[in-house]
Amino acid sequence: MPFWSENFGENSQLKDPKRKFRFSVEFQGIDAGATGGAAMWYAKTVTKPSFQINAAEHKYLNHTFFYPGNVTWQDITLTLVDPVNPDMTATLSDIVVQSGYSPPTNATSLTTMSKAKAAGALGAVIITQIDAQGAPVDTWTLWNAFITEVKYGELAYGEDDLIEMSVTLKYDWARVETANSSVAIAGGGNEFFVV
Repeated sequence: MPFWSENFGENSQLKDPKRKFRFSVEFQGIDAGATGGAAMWYAKTVTKPSFQINAAEHKYLNHTFFYPGNVTWQDITLTLVDPVNPDMTATLSDIVVQSGYSPPTNATSLTTMSKAKAAGALGAVIITQIDAQGAPVDTWTLWNAFITEVKYGELAYGEDDLIEMSVTLKYDWARVETANSSVAIAGGGNEFFVV
């Protein structure tokens, strides 16, 4: 039997393992309308934050030594269903405009995008894994996230699937808070630490 399906005679509550389909994605910079608060979508897929530690190489005589370098957080990709209300096409397009993008209309159109505008338009991005009762198990928060790519989906006469949108986000670092401990992984600037 799997390790999570029995308690081996102990008086402890059985726990389900973390499941792929139990999650939500929240963009706090997007107004949820009449319900108030941040917009939350139950996205079809999302990649969890990940990072790479770069290594510096040093050769001495016939030996090679490696030293840990800086931490680079990898992009995440979300697949969202495009409902009619709220209209995700309009919402994501508006986020790009709030980030500072404006199609040029003449030679004096000098508005440009900035990190402060882009991160502010999206707000904090929170990915929450939940258990069977809907309680948070893991909560990932992306710092200074902004959109780097939007694909509005494909159309085809021979298919009756829902329209799916792909959104790629870049961010400076991520923090995870778990239900089982107060340990959170965080990184900022040149630091990577446990708090």
